[in-house]
Amino acid sequence: MTSNVYTHGHHESVLRSHRWRTAANSAGYLLPDLAAGMSVLDVGCGPGTITADLAELVAPGRVTALERTGPALDLARAEIRRRGLDNVDFVVDDVQHLRFGDDSFDVVHAHQVLQHVADPVLALREMRRVCRRGGIVAARDADYAAFAWYPQLPELDEWLALYRAAARANGGEPDAGRRLLAWARAAGFTDITPSASVWCHAEPADRRYWGGMWAERIVASDLAHQLVDSGAATRADLDRIAAAWRAWTDDEDGWLSLLHGEIRCRA
Repeated sequence: MTSNVYTHGHHESVLRSHRWRTAANSAGYLLPDLAAGMSVLDVGCGPGTITADLAELVAPGRVTALERTGPALDLARAEIRRRGLDNVDFVVDDVQHLRFGDDSFDVVHAHQVLQHVADPVLALREMRRVCRRGGIVAARDADYAAFAWYPQLPELDEWLALYRAAARANGGEPDAGRRLLAWARAAGFTDITPSASVWCHAEPADRRYWGGMWAERIVASDLAHQLVDSGAATRADLDRIAAAWRAWTDDEDGWLSLLHGEIRCRA
């Protein structure tokens, strides 16, 4: 099995970030292709907020939520149960070696997944294989090198460099967004619609969400432990970066944009 490590881990600060995601703010490029009765595979479903939205949109069709581990999948189970949905199935599997037969789904979707996968081209080939002919394979991934913020705090430059190095040490590609088209072509897709979209955090509530989340995440998540254990940063370094995120959060001029690449591929 091709190995890969999820850099962020599942600390509560990470899950808080992921639970903010919805189909509207994270899969808008895909929504026009969805219709009632469709079958959807949601790869790397995380805590299930996007999954639940997709299930509501395609009902009475079914959504299959996929994660690498049982504990990770239990997070999505809890969200689906909370929403009272009965058209979601749950599977532990590896997107690089899917257990499903050919032509199993109308839509195969992955949000912020391929950047963490050791072989994203293989993953896309597998997504294509399990998607019915004429169906849609869709992926959206961040492009960390294209993130932009103000004020230009040097500690945030340090944060970005540390994160990108850690992600690559784990076999991932943090600047995946700009590579999605190339990966899809290498996977054999010929009918591809590439696009991009942006999250912008500048309103006070948005800054509190993003800055507060990263101020905690950089000192408490799996990423923090990796950075310290590898010698890439000290606890004091991470505390400085956390303080910078809090300063950015409190600054009325604080602004941040996060670029994402997107692909809609016809199988």
